[in-house]
Amino acid sequence: MHNEIETVKSAATGMTSSGGVALVADDEEQNSVARGRLPVPGLVLVVDDEEQNRTLLHDPLEARGYEIEEAENGAQALQKIAARPPDVILLDLMMPGMDGFEVCRRLRRDTKTAHIPILMVTALTERKERLMGIEAGANDFLSKPIDIQDVILRVGNAAYAKHLHDQLEIEREKCQELLLNILPQPIAERMKKGETNIADSYPDATVLVADLVGFATLSGVIGPEQTVQLLNEIFSAFDLLTEKHGLEKIKTMGDAYMVAGGILLPQPDHAEASAELAIQLRGEIEQFNQQYNTSIRIRIGICTGPVVAGVIGRGRFAYDLWGETVNLACRLDTTGEAGRIQIAESTCEQLKDKYQVEKRHGNDAGRAEEPPTYWLGKRTEFKAEG
Repeated sequence: MHNEIETVKSAATGMTSSGGVALVADDEEQNSVARGRLPVPGLVLVVDDEEQNRTLLHDPLEARGYEIEEAENGAQALQKIAARPPDVILLDLMMPGMDGFEVCRRLRRDTKTAHIPILMVTALTERKERLMGIEAGANDFLSKPIDIQDVILRVGNAAYAKHLHDQLEIEREKCQELLLNILPQPIAERMKKGETNIADSYPDATVLVADLVGFATLSGVIGPEQTVQLLNEIFSAFDLLTEKHGLEKIKTMGDAYMVAGGILLPQPDHAEASAELAIQLRGEIEQFNQQYNTSIRIRIGICTGPVVAGVIGRGRFAYDLWGETVNLACRLDTTGEAGRIQIAESTCEQLKDKYQVEKRHGNDAGRAEEPPTYWLGKRTEFKAEG
C-alpha cells in the first residue's frame, strides 16, 4: 500500500488501487507554500477505524510537513487529544462503538478542545447526515472517495484558522495581564464582563500615603536611569509588603505611594494591617539606606473613614479613590515628619489598644476645627504570625 501511494504521488493526478483517493501535487501548490501563502504546518490527528484509510490521509499530509498522529477509534482519539491537542482533526463518522458524531459533540462541550477545527470524513451524502454533523460541531466535510489536494487545502485552511485563534488567545492573555497590572483583579473582572461605569462607596476604609523625603535631591545627583532603577526597587519591595498585608496599592505619584485597605474585599482589620505595613515600609527604607549608603527617609500619613472608589479614563484606565479620608491622609503625609507615621483620630481609635500612640502637639497641619492627629509608635499587643 505504501508503494502504491508513493507511485501515485509522483503523478500529477491519479487514483489509488482502491479507487478511493485521487492525489494531486502540482508545482503551483508547492510554490504557494514556498511563498508563504499556506500556513505553517501543525499537528493533524487522523481518526479512522480502518488502517488503509488512515494511511491514505497520513502520507501525503506528512509529505507536506504536517506532524501526524493516528487513532483507531473514538475513545482512543479522545485520549490522544487530551494528552496533546492537535491543530486539526480528520474524523471518520462511521466507526464502531463511539461514532464521529459523539466524538465531535464531546470535543465541543469541553472548553479546552472546543476551538479545534474538525473535518468530518464521510461517505454519507444525505443532507440529514451533514446537518447532524454541523449540529455536532463539525467545521467542514470531506467526502469519500477523497481528493487529496482538496484535503490538503482544507486542512491548510483549518490549520491557519487554528493558528489565528492561538495568536488571538496569546494577545488576549497579554491584554489581561496588562489590565491586571493597571487595575485590581476584582475590578478587571467586572470590566471584562462589560461594566463600564464602576463606582463604589466604602463606609469604612483606611488610606495610607507615604513619600520619600530626600529622594528628589538624590535624583538630581545620580541621573535619570539610576533614579528610575532605585525608585523601582523601592516600590517593588513596597508592593510585596502591601500584598502580604492584604491591602490594595492604588497608585504612585512621583516618589509618593498610596495604599488602601477595606476596599474591594472584606477586611475587618484594615487599620491594623495599614499600621503594620507603615512600620515595615519604614524598616524597608532603613535597609535600603544601609545597602546603598543613602539617607532617604519616609514620611507616612494614615486616615480611616469613608471613601469612594472607581475607574476613570477611557484610553488609559486608572482605579482611584476620592473623599475627605483620602484628602486627610495626604495632608497627614505632607505635614508629618520624616521617619514618623502620623495617623488621624479615626485611625487612632482603632489602634490605641494595640499600639503606642502619642498625640501631636502644636500641629498646624490644618484648620483649628480639624480633629487632633497622633504619632504611631510600637505595637504593645502581641500579634501571632500566620
